[in-house]
Amino acid sequence: MLVPVRITSALVDPALLDLPWSTPLEEWPAQHLVALPQGISRHIVRFVRLGDYVYAFKETRERIAEREYDLLRALERIDFPSVEAVAVVADRQTEDGEPLESVLITRHLQFSLPYRALFSHTLRPETMSRLLDALAALIVRMHLTGFFWGDCSLSNTLFRRDAGAFAAYLVDAETGALHNSLSNGQRGEDLEIARVNIFGEALDLQAAGLLHESIDPEVVCEEVVQRYERLWHEITYEQAVEREARHDIEGRIRRLNELGFDVAEVAMSSIDDGRYLVRPKVVDAGYHTRRLLRLTGLDAEENQARKLLNDLDAYRAESDLTDEQQAAHRWLTEVFEPVVRAVPAHLRRKLEPQELFAQIIEHKWLLSERAGRDVGMRHAVQSYLSDVLVHRPDEQAVLGVEVPAIG
Repeated sequence: MLVPVRITSALVDPALLDLPWSTPLEEWPAQHLVALPQGISRHIVRFVRLGDYVYAFKETRERIAEREYDLLRALERIDFPSVEAVAVVADRQTEDGEPLESVLITRHLQFSLPYRALFSHTLRPETMSRLLDALAALIVRMHLTGFFWGDCSLSNTLFRRDAGAFAAYLVDAETGALHNSLSNGQRGEDLEIARVNIFGEALDLQAAGLLHESIDPEVVCEEVVQRYERLWHEITYEQAVEREARHDIEGRIRRLNELGFDVAEVAMSSIDDGRYLVRPKVVDAGYHTRRLLRLTGLDAEENQARKLLNDLDAYRAESDLTDEQQAAHRWLTEVFEPVVRAVPAHLRRKLEPQELFAQIIEHKWLLSERAGRDVGMRHAVQSYLSDVLVHRPDEQAVLGVEVPAIG
């Protein structure tokens, strides 16, 4: 028997009405659920497949669900890296008329994992370092947009592989707030929350035997703050330059672009000794991601995009093509797509195409260094497939979604 509910949704899918809303989420039958790795949460969370997509369902109070839904939708409008809010289901009750908590529905982020699921064995120092870099960059980006998180932690973050690094996405926004800008005090409060939470998470990993013996939880929680502060300083500090030293300003902008940040304008003011004070206005992260998308239509993480663009630029130089758009089209059809198509069907669930191509580029460089010559893309692809990819865990099988074929 269907029990009436109230659904506020950005997704037009009648299948939502057919789910067992009169049953507590914890007791939902297995036929509706997808087994996916799950982070630590104070709420009941279940993964459900509807059509071709997997969604995360979280039980919480109605007011909290509606507020988080609105906030995630606002973050989506400014292209912030977070999960996508889909619906709020309210006015739930059992068949006996007992009230049930509301459910917030978000779309599961493809190729993402909670931090604990990234490691089947001991967490190595270099892996922890990459996680902290990704989290620090996420916090910097949210503070630039005026978002106060209020619960910064590894547990409230999802990670996607990004060409040897990680890209971080916000997954829990119920304590957050979006402002025009943040004060130093608000930023400091977020960092202190991050410090305390990450210390506890590192201790948890240590107790479970998943933390390398060389990693000190006290050092880890301090490092994420230090990495944040270094990145924040690079993005926001006022730089004094000589009037004739225009290249210093251009160099500063290039460094910010290399870090993945776009600069909308540069504020300059003169000081007594004839120099300028320069402060770039950083508007958003994703510099390389947007350039790759504009040229090729490929949507990639920032480090993936940087590697793919480097390969595209090298291809353009070797081909003596002056038109950037023409070079991008030929690179896409003559280099990228043939490499992805070369992967056998049974191996395409290992990695998404952009990450696969980025790793093959790195593999080709290593083989060429070893051989003392350019080994060529064909040899690099076959070597990577047989020596590396075949031994990787089947990440897409874990995530429960299919990899779209190219061509």
